[in-house]
Amino acid sequence: MDTSMDSQCLSFREIPHTTKLFTSFLEDFSQVSRFYAHPPTTEGVLNSAREVRLDPATRRSVVEVLRQQNVRFARSRSLEQETARNLDRLAAGAVAIVSGQQVGLFSGPAYSIYKAVSILRVAEEITRRGTDAVPVFWLATEDHDLAEVNHTFFNTRSGLARYDLPATEADSGRRMGEIALGREIEALVDAAAKTLEGTNAEAVAHALRESYTPDATYGLAYGKLMARIFAGRGIVFIDPLDPRLHRIAAPVFRRAIEEAGPLREALTARAKELEGAGLHAQVKVTAETTLLFYNVDGRRQPLRSRDGKYFAGDAEISAAEILRAADEHPELLTPNVLLRPIVQDSLLPTATYIGGPSEVAYMAQAQVVYQRILGRMPAILPRASFTLVEPPVARFLAKYDLQFRDILQGAQHVRSAMERKMLPEDLARRFDADEKTLREMMHGYVAPVEKLDRTLLDPLKALTEGMLFKFGKLKESVGRAQNMRTGVLDSHERILFDSLYANRELQERSLSALPFLAAQGQEFIDKLAEFSAPAATGETPACAHQHHLLFL
Repeated sequence: MDTSMDSQCLSFREIPHTTKLFTSFLEDFSQVSRFYAHPPTTEGVLNSAREVRLDPATRRSVVEVLRQQNVRFARSRSLEQETARNLDRLAAGAVAIVSGQQVGLFSGPAYSIYKAVSILRVAEEITRRGTDAVPVFWLATEDHDLAEVNHTFFNTRSGLARYDLPATEADSGRRMGEIALGREIEALVDAAAKTLEGTNAEAVAHALRESYTPDATYGLAYGKLMARIFAGRGIVFIDPLDPRLHRIAAPVFRRAIEEAGPLREALTARAKELEGAGLHAQVKVTAETTLLFYNVDGRRQPLRSRDGKYFAGDAEISAAEILRAADEHPELLTPNVLLRPIVQDSLLPTATYIGGPSEVAYMAQAQVVYQRILGRMPAILPRASFTLVEPPVARFLAKYDLQFRDILQGAQHVRSAMERKMLPEDLARRFDADEKTLREMMHGYVAPVEKLDRTLLDPLKALTEGMLFKFGKLKESVGRAQNMRTGVLDSHERILFDSLYANRELQERSLSALPFLAAQGQEFIDKLAEFSAPAATGETPACAHQHHLLFL
């Protein structure tokens, strides 16, 4: 199929709720450089790659675990050729280009796909520049917030469809890689699959059915689906919940326990430093914060420290018991958001981590943990960011003379613009002609009024603007009356927002990418990669590190 498309770019400064830290990171890195180890550029990644020091025995052990894990995700009982080759490269000394995501239902929000596209693109660029690099995707199977991952939204022909997998009390607090989907998943898969349309719909539906089975966990199903979406591209997936990886990472857990006090002090100081610079601390650190969770009766509980003792839920645990767990049962320990990247980079030869705005923000805090435990921090890059505009939606934008920026201003702004356009053709022509006549008539008073008394120009301008404003409001009211007869505006407004700004969030944060993949085909992944500039250098497009609006 032909997947050619037009692209427009939008600065993140124009995206609602974008933080000062993130815009500074993208547009004026010098303002935040002290919070990171490398600039978000290709050169920054290459410099970071030269600093990678991963113990050869650790590298071999981790790669062996990854070989077995990726067999579980593959379609057959053997590794795909491209994945096997990348694992061989990783074993031989390649660096890792890493991203990761919560294991959301049916691949979660669309930016999960964009993260995977980003690591493919950056790994390709870094390898081209002479440093062997492999894309690695971290499955956040240790997370326990089920309410964040047990649902997803598809934009369907009938509007937004929300698919929820019911949660049970028994699942509360458990890690995502341990929760089986159960029989309810079958009906949910069928319902979602039936809404898919396009040349690739059957393949996407088949991948869903193969991946989301009653006996699969959230983590396994997500890994299988992502492996199918990116089949033949060589992404290596890692499931950190594996007890063998916990044993390898045990020294990091021990350090986090032994140095809990100094780490807490360093993080508190970093939060003050960020706030003093007019920025924000993404992760709250309190007087009881540690960087670990502890499993109590199968539930993941934050490990708190008070008066030399540790607490997880209602359980009190001595320092000696926690240290013994790190040595003998490290599978009971999992990192929090600030320690997770350090655990990741104790297992992988990470040259860069690619994340979204929140991840970029918490990495500014994690830097002090990196410095104390690993002694180095990789480069941090922003993931690719897209809003996809399908042809019918593009036609509605053009019909009502709207831009994506209008959508971001909200429904009231958009509705006013639509009402002004919602007129019978002959009446619309008359309004346009009379508005022009009104402007010309009022402009005709400027010269004689100015000649008589210049102080009257401001009242004249105010009168003109007031008349045009009231004329415009009349035009909106007529358009509103027309809509009340037909209901067309209601329908078109819903379509615009369901597609472009569902749930008052960027499309990539709210909608699943699967309907787009079904409609566009596998070649769509390649097209996304073309627009995923790896870093802001002289060689990359002007849109690097901006939000892309892609017209399909």
